[in-house]
Parts: sequence; C-alpha cells; structure tokens
Amino acid sequence: MMKWAVVLCALVALSESIKISLIKGKTARETLMEKGIWEETRQKFPSNPMAKFYQTGDEAMTNDADLSYYGVISIGTPPQSFKVIFDTGSSNLWVPSVSCSSQACQNHAKFNPAQSSTFSWANQPVSIQYGTGSMTGQLAYDTVSVGGISVTKQIFAASQTEAPFMAIMVADGILGLAFPNLAASGATPVFDNMMTQGLVSQNLFSVYLSRNSAEGSVVSFGDIESNYYTGQITWIPLSSETYWQINMDSVTINGNTVACNGGCQAIIDTGTSQIVGPTTEIKNINSWLGATADKYGDALVNCNNIPNMPEVTFTLNGNAFTISASAYTSQDWLSNSCRTGFGNGGTQQLWILGDVFIRQYYAIFDRQNNSVGLAQAT
Repeated sequence: MMKWAVVLCALVALSESIKISLIKGKTARETLMEKGIWEETRQKFPSNPMAKFYQTGDEAMTNDADLSYYGVISIGTPPQSFKVIFDTGSSNLWVPSVSCSSQACQNHAKFNPAQSSTFSWANQPVSIQYGTGSMTGQLAYDTVSVGGISVTKQIFAASQTEAPFMAIMVADGILGLAFPNLAASGATPVFDNMMTQGLVSQNLFSVYLSRNSAEGSVVSFGDIESNYYTGQITWIPLSSETYWQINMDSVTINGNTVACNGGCQAIIDTGTSQIVGPTTEIKNINSWLGATADKYGDALVNCNNIPNMPEVTFTLNGNAFTISASAYTSQDWLSNSCRTGFGNGGTQQLWILGDVFIRQYYAIFDRQNNSVGLAQAT
C-alpha cells in the first residue's frame, strides 16, 4: 500500500504545471530614449532581426531593441540567478561568466563556477553569432533550475566575450527552446533534457505574453493552461523541425492579399519582438496601413489614426489569425509617436511571427506531435 501511495504522489507531482513567470520590463529602446542616446545607438547598432535565422553553422542571435519579456532561472549549487529571454528561435542556453571582460558582462549577473559544487567544464568552446558581433565562451555542465524544477547535468555556455549591444539589454542571457539540430556546438537544449529526465507530464510547453501589464506573462512547461485562452486551439503541423516553422498561405488586409502571395514559410518566435518579413512585402503592408518609414526603417503612423486602421490577417495552414491595429502598433511615449510592429527582414523569403503576434495568440509548442497550437489569448 505504501509503495502505491509513493507512486501516486510522484504522478501528482509530475502532473503539476511547471510555470515560470515572465516580467515585461523596459525595452532597450525605451531605456536609451530616456537617456537621450537612442538615435546615437541605433546608428551604431543597426537592427538586423533576421540575423539569427541565417544558417551559418553557428546559432545566431540579433540586436532586438524591443524585446521586453524575460524570466529568472538559476544555475549551480547553491543557485546563482539570471534573467534570460525564453527564445523559441534558438536552442542554446548561455549566461555571462566571471571570466568575461566585455562591457556587456559588467552590468549583468555573472556565473562563478568556483561557487557551484555541481559544476564541471565540457572542455569545448562555443561561438554564437550576432547581427553586430558575437558571444564566445566555454561549454559546461551544471544543475539548471527553471520554474521550481531542477535539470541536472544541463550543458550551457559561460560567455567570455559578448557583443557590445548586450550591454543595453535587460536580460543576462538566453534560454533557447528550438530544436537540438540548431544548437551551437551540439549542446542539448534545456527542454530536451526536461523531456529525457521525465520532468514534464507532456512533451510540450506553452507561452502567454501579457499585452499591457508588467506581470502576468508565463512560460508553462508540460502543460496547456485553459485560463490563458478562449475558444478552440488550432493545431498546425511543423513544416521543418529546426525552428518552430509552419506553412503560411497569405497575408491579407480588407480581403486583399498584400504579402505571401502563393504561400511562404513562417516561424513562431518568442525571441523576436516584431512581425518580420521580406523588405518589399513589409513595405507593402505598411503602405496599406498608411505608415511612412523613417531613416532607420521604423514605420510611423499618426497615433490618432489607429482606431480607423485595418486589421491584418495571417492565414496559417488554412486558418485565419487576425491582428487588430491596436495590437500591431505601439507608442513611444517619450517621442509621442506611434509605429507599426511590422519590421523589415531583408531579402530572405521567411516570416517571423514574434511577440506582436504571440500577444494575441496563446502559443503551444508540441514536441510530441511536432506541431504548434494557437488560440485567442485572454
């Protein structure tokens, strides 16, 4: 009887949601605008939102000045805490180390291997490319705690140099949630170890991003939480098991196809703030919205016109997902201007449905069935 009671307790514990709260903090853009150095910085670090999606043999990241969601994890025994971006568009976990001398490491938490009794080096270097530089470091193993559970012998990168742009980011590092074959140096992603070690009741995780509040956003590992969405979940099969990549049929405004005519590929990415697409097609969308581009490529609109601007519909695998004007625009309070959330992605024929999209649609990333579930967010 006692044995069965122990088994039952174990099953109950496993079925509990592994939830980690995300903080919606200030973006790098907002911080730099407050300091009066945004214009200077954006010239020095031009945006390249597609940088991490170019396959070069190394996992790549980018300088996204509008990322605002991050959560706290810990590494080591006793635990050392770090703010990380939970990024479904990359696969590595990395944080700064005490041996990092770059400016970006000086104002972020740094991991100290000497203070962890469960730490060991992997004796392998790692390099992760950015749009404006790179992160280099060493791979290592330690216990990583996420949402109250501990992933043992998790491989991660301890940075030794970092791209200058990271100095103005809130997050200390990145926790990648894409597929293993994208990971630099063959490192096993955190979620893969969660599955292997039996730490999740289902081989999926879900993301809810709050629209306005600084609190309320969550990543839930192993669970779909009904309080974060309304209506039915639409399941879309992956077209590639690298990124969370799916087939997109078209982008329409007022019934007119304005982009992705004849179909294209799209990636659901929590680590990109905007909706990003090929430059010519993004220009066409912004033109339909009455936006004008500034010298840096931001699409500006009159804030007073937002209530009358049209919806934009993305048809994914035959299912329509509509974004309202209030959802795809944002206001820079310091400059008193408004801009759309559609960003230029260069010549690559690939779309990134980032946080602008995910704020409207609760996203479920299912490794068991290699599919993405989307439902109207509450």
